[in-house]
Amino acid sequence: MTDNTKAIKPELLAQYAKDFNADRANLVAANAAVSAGVLEAATDYKGQRALPRDFSIELKQGSITNQRHSGRCWMFASLNTLRYELMHKWGLDDFEFSETYLFFWDTMEKSNTYLENVLSTLDEPTDGRLFQEINYGPADDGGWWQMFADLVNKYGLVPKSAYPESANSKNSDAFKQYLNTKLREFAAELRDRHANGASVDDLRALKDQDMSTVYRICAISLGEPPAKFDFLARVSNDDKKNDETKDGKKAENDKPKTGKDERKQIREYGITPVEFYKKYVPVDVNDLATLCNVPMKDRPFNKRYRIRYTANVAEAGDMEFINVPLDVFKKAAVDQISAGHPIWFACDCTQFSLRTAGYFDCDSVRVDQLFGTDFTFDKAQGLEYGDSPSNHAMTLTGVNLDENGKPNRWKVENSWGKDNGADGYYVASDAWFDRFVTEIIIRKEYLDDATRALLATEPVELDPWQPLTKRSR
Repeated sequence: MTDNTKAIKPELLAQYAKDFNADRANLVAANAAVSAGVLEAATDYKGQRALPRDFSIELKQGSITNQRHSGRCWMFASLNTLRYELMHKWGLDDFEFSETYLFFWDTMEKSNTYLENVLSTLDEPTDGRLFQEINYGPADDGGWWQMFADLVNKYGLVPKSAYPESANSKNSDAFKQYLNTKLREFAAELRDRHANGASVDDLRALKDQDMSTVYRICAISLGEPPAKFDFLARVSNDDKKNDETKDGKKAENDKPKTGKDERKQIREYGITPVEFYKKYVPVDVNDLATLCNVPMKDRPFNKRYRIRYTANVAEAGDMEFINVPLDVFKKAAVDQISAGHPIWFACDCTQFSLRTAGYFDCDSVRVDQLFGTDFTFDKAQGLEYGDSPSNHAMTLTGVNLDENGKPNRWKVENSWGKDNGADGYYVASDAWFDRFVTEIIIRKEYLDDATRALLATEPVELDPWQPLTKRSR
């Protein structure tokens, strides 16, 4: 029998329509939204004007990057932080690492870890919460900084010239769809053999055979990664411009040039990825810590957390975070940028965001005015109810400090190409930062003593579905 008490009553629908049409603001808003879309109709020019694109502290970065149709934002943001350090250490005008190189190895490692997780949960029901979490997107693209660090520690880095993009790195959907299907087939076979009495050693031997198929799928989709490569870069001549002798005459090195590029060269022949990382990147990826700001009652501040079943490199361990209050969180960010180092960060990039125009700001996206209703979630509620999880990683490359030395807007380097934002860069209001930024990666030297000490404490373990943060895409 139909329960009409649960239905939308016709007389109420009639009243809703009458009330809607009685308000001129609703009609104007509907015309704007239907014609231009919600975000265009909700854009507030006054909010945009309050966020000029100049910053008291600004870092000079290389050309904007583009992750295309893939979930590799966390890799791009990570590599953008390191390329800045490499460029300024070696005097290069521009540089880009190969994102595809790490994408290959991340896919291999996630596949291996997925199958190892299957082996560790052989007696879990397939419809149970734990196995459902493990089985969701076995080798999907998303990730965290610590995943990046674990890959770099094991496989090193290469320049983009040594391993360029492929069709399947720029658009990973089909590649990952069929790889994930194959991995789930492997999981089913492992579980079936376990049910029929196979030993763990026999199952792991089968897993090793399965990984040969994974390698083949990756190599066909992306091409094999280089074991060694040659490297050529030219050092900038900026420091030689306008040199003059004591007589006011131009220096000898400014004599008329031929068409030949005479800049100093950096050359390497047959260098390995690990050698390249250790020689040319002036940053140890292990000397950074993940801070999060999650103001939930059951996630107390000033504790270290570990999320189970979140590793990509199985032997490296699961992802860990230090949860700190907002003032500690922001001070670390300001201190690191002020010292001349960019910051990897994760956020919910969909909230109050103008993708094309390049703004992250609640005062620029007035959906409250458009719809005639306030949006009242705070940061804790947004995380608890899954409304604003971290879903994207980018790089902070600037901040504007007011007359009191407090941040009021942030410069954001994105990886969506130069046609989005202002030549690929966004501006975020400080209020938006407070509300929607949940993770930053900070050099340990810019942590206060109390926060640094937390790195040595025993972590609180969380299940993978418990709210704290999500893998960034």
